Amino acid sequence: MSTDIQTIRKIAHLARLEFNEEKEQEVLQDLNKILNWVDQLRQLDTEHVEPLIHMSEEVNVLREDEPRNTITHEQALLNAPKKDSDYFRVPKVLE
Repeated sequence: MSTDIQTIRKIAHLARLEFNEEKEQEVLQDLNKILNWVDQLRQLDTEHVEPLIHMSEEVNVLREDEPRNTITHEQALLNAPKKDSDYFRVPKVLE
């Protein structure tokens, strides 16, 4: 399986990429190497191979997600560049 320079130009156009002619040739060679490698993989007999869902049999051990306040409201406002009583002051972003 291989491709040609017109296919590279079409893919580059769709991806909004611009290549000079030297770079086009380089990309063409690389793409053909990838396609040849995929062809080699297609030739392998995978009929009795189970699909790989996870990379290992390990299971993540996650802690319970419990809401809690780690700092007080007043502590949070101490580092605020601008504040208005109990709130942070931020620049207006909507008109």
